[in-house]
Amino acid sequence: TGKTITIPNQTAAIETELLRDYRFGQQQLIEIWGHACAIAITKAFPLTSLAKKQPTVLVVCGPDQNGSIGLVCARHLRIFEYEPTIYYPKRTPNTIHQDFTVQCEKMDIPFLSYLPTEVQLINDAYNLVIDAILGPETDHTDVKEPYAGILVTLKQVKIPIASVDMPSGWDVDQVTSDGINPDVLISLTAPKKCATSFSGKHFLAGRFLPYDIQKKYDLNLPEYPGTDCLIEL
Repeated sequence: TGKTITIPNQTAAIETELLRDYRFGQQQLIEIWGHACAIAITKAFPLTSLAKKQPTVLVVCGPDQNGSIGLVCARHLRIFEYEPTIYYPKRTPNTIHQDFTVQCEKMDIPFLSYLPTEVQLINDAYNLVIDAILGPETDHTDVKEPYAGILVTLKQVKIPIASVDMPSGWDVDQVTSDGINPDVLISLTAPKKCATSFSGKHFLAGRFLPYDIQKKYDLNLPEYPGTDCLIEL
């Protein structure tokens, strides 16, 4: 499949249009994206492949929208019989994000109070890390604590990492070596420019986009198989 590239200000414009003109709700979009991320995880890391061990997943959530997508992803993974644990160091006062947090708590998903800096502890306790830290809406060039420290730790882990929308620490327009190097990338709506040089397993979750938006932004999205909400590029 030919990869589609959408420039970052287009991504923001598409989201604004979905919210304003197409009457999508913010909560609705985060739910769609988070669910698609969980499905991508089940395709990239099926339960059977983790059967010898516990299907433990560490979901690291940032302060903005990407973090909320991570919360939704964790909830669906729990429903799919994975064992997520969430690390969400800076909780936002945004009520939508708070609602997603409560939903995870009500599913008995544990929240870590701190991230172990001993990489071995993370490698031993989990089989997979989901990076839902910094999305396109965040400034990746000036990563503040605690996220700078989290990225340093995650760059050293041996277990696979799956990034939501873009790898944390990368520039949305280009790859920067400061970021983490995930095994799986789940692009939301359309791939970001930096995804062109991503060489791991790459999924796209954008099937929900209205046809007029696809046409207007010349997204040239691939044909999704069957009833799948995502496609591997």
